[in-house]
Amino acid sequence: MSETFEDIVETFEFLDDWEDRYRHVIEMGRAMKPLDDVYKVAATKVDGCASQVWIIPQIKGVGSQAVLEFEGASDAMIVNGLIAILKVLYAGNTLEEALKIDALTAFGRLGLDQHLSAQRSNGLRAMIERLRSVSLSASNA
Repeated sequence: MSETFEDIVETFEFLDDWEDRYRHVIEMGRAMKPLDDVYKVAATKVDGCASQVWIIPQIKGVGSQAVLEFEGASDAMIVNGLIAILKVLYAGNTLEEALKIDALTAFGRLGLDQHLSAQRSNGLRAMIERLRSVSLSASNA
């Protein structure tokens, strides 16, 4: 895991109260650059999420050095925070590395696997699957 993700883990360990942790996740989402409305279309919408979620993947570079990057947004504050955590988790990884990331286990390290509603958990899985699918398609291209 990246050093930045480890910083998030440490912050979560420091925050005792789940209300504080949720607030931190929401603040992470608020700190993201807003997504232009032009990208909030059916083609970028993630199915399987209770809230509206858009993921705009970008592949930077070519071949084995190609890196997955993405922008994302949601109409739900907590989901924006989950997107922000995913961005940290996947940042700087090649497509091959991105396919090896066990994002659900990473979220488990934050305790979020036990504190998200079933709908939010399904949405998180849908976002992760979208990132995996894009990585797999681009690595096979």
